[in-house]
Parts: sequence; C-alpha cells; structure tokens
Amino acid sequence: MTQNSPPLVLPPSLSRTVAALPDKDRNRLDDTITRLHTVNGRLWDTEDRVRGALRSAAQVADCKREIDQLNAERNLLAERADEVLGSLADAGRADAPLHTETLASVIDRLSVLTLRIWHSERAAARDELVRRRVPALHGQREELCAAVDALVSDVVAGRRRLPVPARFKLYGRDDAAPAEIKPSRRLRRVLAFGGLSECGKSTSAEFVQRTCGAQRFKIGFLLRQAAHREGLADPYALSARRQAELLLGELNRFADAHVDTELFTIESVHDDASIAELKRLMGDALQIVYLDVSFAVRVERSGTPAQAVAAKDEIKMSRGAHQVAALADHVIDNTGSIAALRARLRRIAAPPASTALRAATPYGLGLPAAIASATADFTDAVRAYGSGVPLAALTGSPGEGSWIAGWSDLDLLVIAEHEAIGRVHEALEQYRTALGGAAALGPTLVTPGELTARRLTPRLAFVLHQLQQGSPVLHAAPSLELPTISRGELAFAAVRELPQVILTMRRLRADAGPATLRQLYKHLVLACRLLLREHNQWESGPDRILAAAPRMPGLTALSVPSLAEISSAWRDGEAGLVLKPVTMAVDQLLTWYAVQLAA
Repeated sequence: MTQNSPPLVLPPSLSRTVAALPDKDRNRLDDTITRLHTVNGRLWDTEDRVRGALRSAAQVADCKREIDQLNAERNLLAERADEVLGSLADAGRADAPLHTETLASVIDRLSVLTLRIWHSERAAARDELVRRRVPALHGQREELCAAVDALVSDVVAGRRRLPVPARFKLYGRDDAAPAEIKPSRRLRRVLAFGGLSECGKSTSAEFVQRTCGAQRFKIGFLLRQAAHREGLADPYALSARRQAELLLGELNRFADAHVDTELFTIESVHDDASIAELKRLMGDALQIVYLDVSFAVRVERSGTPAQAVAAKDEIKMSRGAHQVAALADHVIDNTGSIAALRARLRRIAAPPASTALRAATPYGLGLPAAIASATADFTDAVRAYGSGVPLAALTGSPGEGSWIAGWSDLDLLVIAEHEAIGRVHEALEQYRTALGGAAALGPTLVTPGELTARRLTPRLAFVLHQLQQGSPVLHAAPSLELPTISRGELAFAAVRELPQVILTMRRLRADAGPATLRQLYKHLVLACRLLLREHNQWESGPDRILAAAPRMPGLTALSVPSLAEISSAWRDGEAGLVLKPVTMAVDQLLTWYAVQLAA
C-alpha cells in the first residue's frame, strides 16, 4: 500500500473460503489482491496529483502516462486474481445463472470503496458535505460485503456461474495488451546496493567493478536515460512498477550491446517499492545488497557533522531506503574491517561453486614407489581430519605427468581450516621425514575463506584452474566449493605476475652458474608461459611452452635443450654443459621483452 493508506479487509465468508484454498493458491491470491489494492491507492494519489494546482503540461502528461500504466496493471492483477477465484466455482453446473461480473471485479470495487471511505473520513473535518456522506459510504460497504458473501456462497454451491475473467484491455496499442518486460538473456547478474548515508555503497560498487569487471551504474542515471528516451519529464513521478520497467529496459539495452559483460551493479537503492518491483521482474538475477552501519560509525567515517548525516538519512528514509533491508538478499554489517567487507562482496559477486574434481592415488601419478608411499601416508593423515582439511593435491609436474626424480619438486596444495593448520604442520613434518631427501616439498596452505573471498595469488589461481580442468587431487571433500577461475582471469593474473618473474629472472641471470641453472630454466619457462597466456596461447609442459614461444610477434625460436637433457645434466652434476644455451635463451627473451615495452 501507499503510505498511510487503509488495508483491504475481505468479507468474512470470502475470507473463510480463501483460507481453505491450497497454500500455493492462497499465497498467490493474497499477494495479487494486496498488489491490486496498492495499485488502486496509487491511482487515487496520481489522479489527485494530475488535478492539483500549478501543474505543468509535462507533469500532467507524466501523470496521465502513469494512470494508463496503473490501469493496465490493475486489469492484469484482476485477471490473475480471477484465475484463482475461478477454482471456487462448481464446474458441474453449467446451467446455473450467470453473474454480471467476476469476483475480482467485486473485490476491486470493494478496494475502491475502502479508499473512498478513508479519504472521505480524512476530509470530513474540513468539509461538512463530505462528513454527511461518510455514514452512507459505510452503509454501501456493508451492503457490498453482504452481496460478496452471498455471491461466494452461490458460486461455491454451484447456484451461480461467473463470467470469463479475461478483460482484453488495450492500453496504447492497436493489436495487443502491453507485454510485460523481461530481463534480456544477456543480462546475467545485477547487484543493487542499498543503505543509508555513508554506509559504503559507492565504495562497495567500486570494489566490485575493479576486482570483478562489473559495469557500474547509478540508478538515477538509468532513470534519466530512460525518461529521455520515452519523452518523460520526471520518471520519479511514475509508479514503482513503471520505474522498475524503465530501469530493466535500460539494463537490457546495455547488456544486449555489451554481450561480454557478466555483472552489473546499480546504486543507490533508496526506494523500497521500485526495487521490490524490479526484483519481481528479474528474480534471482537481481541480488539486493544492503549495507548496515550504525549512525555513530557512519558519522565518524563521513567526517561531517551528525546533523548533516541525519538530514541525508531523513530524505532517504522518506523514500523507503531503510526498508530495503527487509527485501535484501544479503545484509552486510559494515562496521568491521575492510578485509571482512571485501571478502563478503567477492563471495556475493563471484560465488563459489561445487566442483567435480578428479581424484587419483599417489601411485597413479608416476611417482617413484618410496615417494608415492610417503604421499599416500600424508593423504591418509589429512583425510582423517575430516572437514578440517577439505582438499590436498600435488600440483604442477605430478598432475601433468612430467615429474622427474632429482629435478622436480613436490608442489603441494592443502586447503585447511585455520584451526586445523597446526595438525597439517605435523603431517607435513612426517611427510618430509618419510621422503628422506628424495624430493623437495613445497607446500601451499590456504583456508577455504581465503579461496571463496578470492584472496588468490596468480599462481594459486592457475592451480585452481588446472584442478577444475581435470588435474588430479589426492583428496577432496564432497561438499567442497571453489571459486571458478576463467581463462580471462588467468590472462589478467599473468599481467600481474609477469613483472616479478622478469625481475627474478634478471637477478638469476646476473648470478648465472651451474648452481642457478634449475631456477633460471624454470623462470624462463614460467615467463614464456605467462607471455603466451597474454596472447591467449595455452600450453603445458616446459618443452611445448618453449617451442610455442616464437608465436609471440617478433620473438625468434629459442634454442634450448629438452627438459630431459637439462634435468639429466643437473642430476649428473654436469649443469655447466647446458648452462650456456639456457642463458642465451634468457638473454634473447629479456631483450625482446625490453623492446616490447619501450615501443
């Protein structure tokens, strides 16, 4: 209902009959009748505005457009109500007398009469003629309620039939009723940020834009764009439903023109009625995020006087901003740390998903028997910790099937709750002891919260992507949820990681010698892998990566011995034999890279 409007009370017999309907039908009917009564209240208010003094031609036109829209919605809701109410009739009495109107039409008249009584009682204090009419209006309502109850009894008993409910109203078109606007199939997800003044709406939307690639909009901008497109002087004078349709139309238009955009944000949600209508139109594709912060904290953060914040709040609350919390899909207590806020935003903007991971035993990864046995014991140990350790996996060369004894490390990823990490440390110590120096162990420990909040290094993002592409794991809990890592994200991650790899490679090159061969070669391969990723080239395995490097414009072939040759020389203590071609390839790549950035 509009603010301070009266509720619609149904006659007792009708109320009892509706209460006996199945839950689904009863809830649908209750919602439809409530919305019908709300639309009638808005129609009354809009008609009052159009008759008000000092109205410009543009404002009158806007009100007329709103009246048309509300009347169309009124008829649509009445038809929906009759779809449920029609089930009350006894279908077997086709010979029963036909009533002149549907039950929804009678309820609509009762709604209007309820509004007339309420407005008349308010005006009675200043208008004697109106005051005299109030008792007659109450009498009309009593008669109408009695007539409705009698009609319901006759319909249920089969003594009277109801007409076909379809109204076939045309508003502004010659061929059909107005079609309900629907979200474009390219409008995948929208986050709407609401809250009172200085609660962090803009900061949150900016963070989602920067980290998730969202397209960010202000609601006011979208409404002004839509109003200009449709010739409306003031979109805020329109009904909540119409405002929602205008917003959705603009979002659809942008999504259709930018098909690669996966996520949109809109701010600031100050009108609970229009955002509720937008939610009805979009469903779960729209996620409403309400930022809840105490007044004292908002004043402190704003750096402005309390009176200034209170004044802004008063304006927003007059539009229903505080009531958005009841509609929100996510209510965030933003009185804590920035880290907590950003973690929650990342989970909302890019929610984790259950992932079907491929499990393999250590003996199926091509590892020597002693190493496989030690790995199996470690896997059994962490599996025994239950939900505290939801995942363990050997990454890199074991997953790619290219692990080489005496050359390759055992890169280990363990996802563990913070409380379980102490026990994981104990298991790792036992693992190292069992390996007995046969392989170097490089563990990465990360909590589930860090993953779902996407606090990821570029290398960790790549490892997760590889697991989701089918690289094997040693252990994974069935309920494990991981962030989905796209190739596009990895390309951006490569941009962030490459500078550090290049700097490290230059340092290793300055100290080049047999002792640094292994690290120098691995950084050469990693740099080429990241550069190829920027060029949308996806290769795995050192030999294939180095062979593909000349696909980058301007880079000639790198003459590097095979991994088997380099690893064999390293194990045999003859690293000096292969050091020169590796350093030459590093020099060649660094020269090419410097030229690219100097252009």
